[in-house]
Amino acid sequence: MTVLSMSQQDLSRVETLMHVVSGRMTVTQAARLMSVSRRHAHRLLTRYLDDGSSGLLSRRRGRPSNRRLDDAIRDQIVALVRTHYHDFGPTLAAEYLAERHDLRISREKLRQMMIEAGIWKDRQARRPRPYQPRYRRNCRGELIQIDGSKHWWFEDRGPQCTLLVYIDDATSELMHLRMVESE
Repeated sequence: MTVLSMSQQDLSRVETLMHVVSGRMTVTQAARLMSVSRRHAHRLLTRYLDDGSSGLLSRRRGRPSNRRLDDAIRDQIVALVRTHYHDFGPTLAAEYLAERHDLRISREKLRQMMIEAGIWKDRQARRPRPYQPRYRRNCRGELIQIDGSKHWWFEDRGPQCTLLVYIDDATSELMHLRMVESE
């Protein structure tokens, strides 16, 4: 028995086609339910009857994309960027590759290749952390954090006041709540 990895849409299609096979639904109703044309619903039904549930899966699954660049070209582009344009961003490097080496590649594809090769870091990886993270305390009650929130808690029925919240750092447990005039 083979285990198939199916999306929720594929599972829904299997269930719908089972209803068609059992006679509880017509192909036109199934096509409307699956949001496909009637002709495509007939194609899916034929594949379901011939191959079972696995017939509904894409036959391209597990194979490389038709739009994928050849490995030799990828290696050539990465080598050129590494030797000549290592300090360039993807946009400028793509322009120079097109102008000087007659290699036309989109900026985004070049950016992905540069990140994969370790030449470029995305914006989030380049940004230094603004603070050193403070790790949580181990024991309950070791650190109680207090925070106040000034707001119209009682809408127009009362004055504006501040809610003070006491939170345990280790467990994130609310220790105490209190309404006061101000912090």
